[in-house]
Amino acid sequence: MPFVIITYDIEETRVNKVRKILKKYLYWSQNSVFEGEISDSLLEKCKSDLKKVIKTDYDSVYFYEIPNPNNIKKNVFGREKNLDDNFI
Repeated sequence: MPFVIITYDIEETRVNKVRKILKKYLYWSQNSVFEGEISDSLLEKCKSDLKKVIKTDYDSVYFYEIPNPNNIKKNVFGREKNLDDNFI
């Protein structure tokens, strides 16, 4: 399963909808950032769900896909947010 990092810059009126969609598939790690391992089929479903909500002429969503999660080295400066925190 690939490891995915999704970042977004969404018009404020749609932020909560996008956040709710992403919470179904990945872990919230920071404002406007979700990450985690996800199957290819679930990633496609996530993308499909997002396309129904965002306005492509205004919003942007970036998908960083890392095929081998063993190749990730993550360094955090400051307080790391708990990946199990619920973000509302």
